[in-house]
Amino acid sequence: MEAQYTAAPEKNTININKPDEVTFWTDRFDTTKVKLKAAINAVGPAVKDVEAYLNKK
Repeated sequence: MEAQYTAAPEKNTININKPDEVTFWTDRFDTTKVKLKAAINAVGPAVKDVEAYLNKK
């Protein structure tokens, strides 16, 4: 079953405080909330930076 999102995520940044965005980005990057949060803490909320960080791991 595909996840349902009630709000479109920001295009350039990830807001870890918005559950819908966390669900969207964890699905998009095939990762966990813990790893997503660690990536944001390491490189900031910019989508391109988080994606690059997660791809290195």
